[in-house]
Amino acid sequence: MGEPIKSITIVGGGTAGWMTALILQSYLSRAATGGKAARITLIESPNIPTVGVGEATVPGMPRTLRTAGLSEQEFFKTCNASFKLGVLFANWNTDKNGRQVDYVNPFSGPGVIDGIEHAYYYLQHGAGGQDFTQIFCPHTDLARAGKGPRPLGEKPYTMKIGHAYHLDAGKFANMVRDICVERGVQHIREDVLDVEQDERGYVSALQLDKTGRHEVELVVDCTGFKGVIINQVMKEPFIDYSRYLANDRAMAVQIPHPDPTRIPSMTRAYALGAGWSWRVPLFNRIGTGYVYSSAHRTDEEARDEFVAHLGDTWNGVEPRVIPMRIGRNQNAWVKNVVAVGLSGGFIEPLESTAIHMIDTAVRWLAIYFPDSDYAEPLRKHYNKLVGNLYDEVRDFICLHYALGNRTDSQYWIDAREGLEVPDSLAENLEVWRYALPGPYDLKFDSLFSAGTYQAVLLGKKVYETGFAAPSFAKTLSLSTELWQRHLAKARETSKILVQRMADHHTLLLELRGELQKPAPAPNFVTAQPTVAMPGTPVMTRKPTPPALDEDGASLL
Repeated sequence: MGEPIKSITIVGGGTAGWMTALILQSYLSRAATGGKAARITLIESPNIPTVGVGEATVPGMPRTLRTAGLSEQEFFKTCNASFKLGVLFANWNTDKNGRQVDYVNPFSGPGVIDGIEHAYYYLQHGAGGQDFTQIFCPHTDLARAGKGPRPLGEKPYTMKIGHAYHLDAGKFANMVRDICVERGVQHIREDVLDVEQDERGYVSALQLDKTGRHEVELVVDCTGFKGVIINQVMKEPFIDYSRYLANDRAMAVQIPHPDPTRIPSMTRAYALGAGWSWRVPLFNRIGTGYVYSSAHRTDEEARDEFVAHLGDTWNGVEPRVIPMRIGRNQNAWVKNVVAVGLSGGFIEPLESTAIHMIDTAVRWLAIYFPDSDYAEPLRKHYNKLVGNLYDEVRDFICLHYALGNRTDSQYWIDAREGLEVPDSLAENLEVWRYALPGPYDLKFDSLFSAGTYQAVLLGKKVYETGFAAPSFAKTLSLSTELWQRHLAKARETSKILVQRMADHHTLLLELRGELQKPAPAPNFVTAQPTVAMPGTPVMTRKPTPPALDEDGASLL
């Protein structure tokens, strides 16, 4: 029987490295026998900049911060965070009349009426001009009203409405770094010059540029797209996803809010000529960028198209170009090395999965944590889970392109007709021509459920534009009365929730500890008018937008 692992060495910082340290430290300190958890050391080069990933997150993020013991107020203020209720997709498809289709993928799922799913009723009877998601959740209505997901005065991490966060990736990594160091993680800022392996091929030591030889047991590779240890040293093969997904470049920039007091509560993904542009509204600024295919645009062409898309909102700062390695390693865990973050793989950030994949991979590592024998069944099972996770995200992203119907650029034609569709998705697409996505269709659904697939299919209006088989839902005769009762109840529920929830900007001020309480009303009569008198000019002042961050743009 092997000995307990006494030390964990993380190579690389940024979001991946410091989240790995935070989650492992939190989990292992609770699970440690005799009060002795494995010692964690993070080695970070002072000379290699990180790629800021994960400015938008998914609903597991609040749980991660809460269980790690992070202050919600500190998080919102330090990271200039805002709430995210879902993703608004603009111009990805056209309807049967050729008009642009916009739809929302919210953080909530549809339900059933008498055992029949909402989507069947919606397709048969419509919803009086409402979008599909409005019949089962308030997220779209809240976003349109400028509201957040909770009222004022709630306890930290209250989850009344499903939500995630927008955050500054660089500031988040630095905040987590400071917390980890305070809790005992050793932080070494040195370059790794060489990697030693023993006779079995396991990594035994790292040669650092200042302090020399650093012995290791378990190594977590967070070295980004280069995969310095997992690919360059361990020679683990990389599975390229380019035959499924064309986008391999991104450019990013920060711009000011048009109105700093009106902060949207959704990420936006706007389809352009050779890819799509993201828009992530933080408290103090907007992160935006263009994910595109280098086979369809040069960097210069993409830059010009992106700047034209930004229009008057562009502040003159030149976008930073980021090459993307799309795919995953064949195995994430090889001998005593585990790759997390970009070193393990990356899929274009359409559904903001980067931090989720870091979070999930590290949680699984904590669950299947080895001893010094590094048991093969643990590694095999871990690698299967991580591979399934990447393939799950790949399939869901591919869905957006495979079911696109734009014909106005060669990119969108190629995305639909020239790319391969993964077998797992192709099989389901054949089924979904005859029946809506159901709970037994997906082999792995850690993040994207059948209901999420329904939201995209109906949002794109594919069943109205030729995707459905002739026999689709022909045998269903659904009660109009039941449906109308449901719609009326859904409208009323949404109306009440929109009234109850706080203005998004005001809620963020409260969470940052910056909301000024109104002064008590005077208890005497004043001659001063409480409203402007007729003919008196009303003084107005446009809020001054806060300065943008100095640490550059980040990839969504």
